[in-house]
Amino acid sequence: MGGQGRRITDQTCLVFVCFFLTSRFTDIASLTTQQEKDRITALPGQPEVAFSQFSGYVTVHKKNGRSLFYWLTEAAAHNADQKPLLLWLNGGPGCSSIAYGASEEIGPFRINKTLSSLYLNKYSWNKEANILFLESPAGVGFSYTNTSSDLKDTGDKRTARDALIFLKRWMSRFPQYKQRDFYISGESYAGHYVPQLAKKIHVYNKNHPNPFINLKGFIVGNAVTDNKYDNIGTVEYWWSHSIISDTTYKSIKNSCTFSSQNYTEKCDDAINYAWNHEFGEIDQYSIYTPSCNISSRNATSTRLKNSLVRRRASSYDPCIEKNAEKYYNRPDVQQAMHANYTGIPYKWTACSDELLLNWKDSEFSMLPTYRKLIAAGYRIWMFSGDTDSVVPVTATRFSLSHLNLTVKTQWYPWYLNGQVGGWTEVYDGLTFATVRAAGHEVPLLQPQRGFLLFESFLAGKNLPRS
Repeated sequence: MGGQGRRITDQTCLVFVCFFLTSRFTDIASLTTQQEKDRITALPGQPEVAFSQFSGYVTVHKKNGRSLFYWLTEAAAHNADQKPLLLWLNGGPGCSSIAYGASEEIGPFRINKTLSSLYLNKYSWNKEANILFLESPAGVGFSYTNTSSDLKDTGDKRTARDALIFLKRWMSRFPQYKQRDFYISGESYAGHYVPQLAKKIHVYNKNHPNPFINLKGFIVGNAVTDNKYDNIGTVEYWWSHSIISDTTYKSIKNSCTFSSQNYTEKCDDAINYAWNHEFGEIDQYSIYTPSCNISSRNATSTRLKNSLVRRRASSYDPCIEKNAEKYYNRPDVQQAMHANYTGIPYKWTACSDELLLNWKDSEFSMLPTYRKLIAAGYRIWMFSGDTDSVVPVTATRFSLSHLNLTVKTQWYPWYLNGQVGGWTEVYDGLTFATVRAAGHEVPLLQPQRGFLLFESFLAGKNLPRS
């Protein structure tokens, strides 16, 4: 029941009471049955754990047959029922939250190189929260649509709309999470997904007298924020980190305005020259670690021209993404996760090129959305791994500077184990933090620093000064 119901008095018809109670208990029973249907007993090669896991599909558009796949890893704590719920979204657009967020970053398991077993992530975020990974939009990972045209005209608006429908229907399936403190997190192009969904939830809650999605705030990393300011900040990062020459830097500055999605031929030529002749075979998502020697040139060129970032893995094992692509295509893994039971006519992949190349609407700037959500009083944190050259720290800082926020706590270094973990500044309505020596996927390259960042966010406390 969404709120206060009518008090049943002694004069109320007994038949009505019996009908109401029977219906209510039947509803609870059916929900429990669906949860048990989604329960993961154990994944192939999984170590024994004390927390529960669930995964499956939620239909978000019956006519078109759009269904989104989720994986819930409940909190690894004795009081899991009191821990908040966190929704994690990876970007792309078109990349899987299971491939990256769950399997490389904040999830409880890592995939062994032999693909024969999983091992525990010491700094999994499910130590502090119940984590809900969502493969979004339809066409990403195990999420699917029965209408092929959906893959040709997906964009920001439909993604946010479907995500809200997913949340409402998922919480009907898992009513124990209704009214639970709820947060959203993600990275990269989820810099669009996360605040856009937060705005959808905010509007939904305002328009419903007894809302059950108890949104408290969100935290995003290396987030695509504003096409113009992000791109200006990205070029500054390339030059300041000696990736491009003075000549190319000046050429890009003189020929690229980044004020629209349309780029001049001179701008394209300058960017392509930098990419083809000056970058070299580095991992642009983590510029100081080894690369996997798999070219992502087309993806990064597309990102700069269209501000649509396709994720590729980067870490001390720069080819870690391959493990996920092999593991989640195993029939026994899919069976254990209740995935792909409709027989999707393509292999599970970490990212969908089809979605990336056919993205139809991309909001030019998220700054107006940030202003509305800041005014609404949500807890908002943004963080940047400082070795990412695709959505670099300078891009985020330059975009944030145009919010013109009042500084509450001036820039200072934060510490972990006696070492500087990064730097942070607290504004009126938003906290920004860098994570030292981390790339695009902060929890992958700096898991302990990423975990402390998350702990501090949940607690609403500034990062430690010493």
